Amino acid sequence: MAGLVISLACDCAHNFSKPAVQRIKLLAGLGVDGDAHAGATVRHRSRVARDPTQPNLRQVHLIHAELFDELAGKGFAVSPGQLGENVTTAGIDLLGLSAGTRLRLGDAALIEITGLRNPCHQINGIAPGLMEAMLDRAADGSLIRKSGVMAVVLTGGEVAVGATITIEHAPEPHLPLQVV
Repeated sequence: MAGLVISLACDCAHNFSKPAVQRIKLLAGLGVDGDAHAGATVRHRSRVARDPTQPNLRQVHLIHAELFDELAGKGFAVSPGQLGENVTTAGIDLLGLSAGTRLRLGDAALIEITGLRNPCHQINGIAPGLMEAMLDRAADGSLIRKSGVMAVVLTGGEVAVGATITIEHAPEPHLPLQVV
């Protein structure tokens, strides 16, 4: 199964939303070149405050474009980059991937999924109630977080809008994604 990069975003400042760009450069072990969240150790402000020496498992943030359609059905107009993601995908069930799954973005870049992004209260700054719309409950009552997945960069390279995404599934057993 292959997917597609439909949008890219990057911001050198710690703003919640990120402006769209046509290309990004991924740097091995660091993240998106020029993005405020790039680095070998944590860059998200809340995590830096707790322990700045933690490894950065959130170098690249991906969201599936299908989420925007779901949110539109609930009355929310959200566009790529607005939720702070670097890569907006289409055609891949990001939330259903196993931890350790690798995604090849274009010809060169290779990233590894580390876990889920936990939606934060800042999402309600886009529209009141949006954070709640990005949460759901599974049949067993467990919380489903729909705000995308996080990854680390294994092999750097340039990624352009329109690039193909190839999935390299992690070895069994399937490890459900946890918040990172």
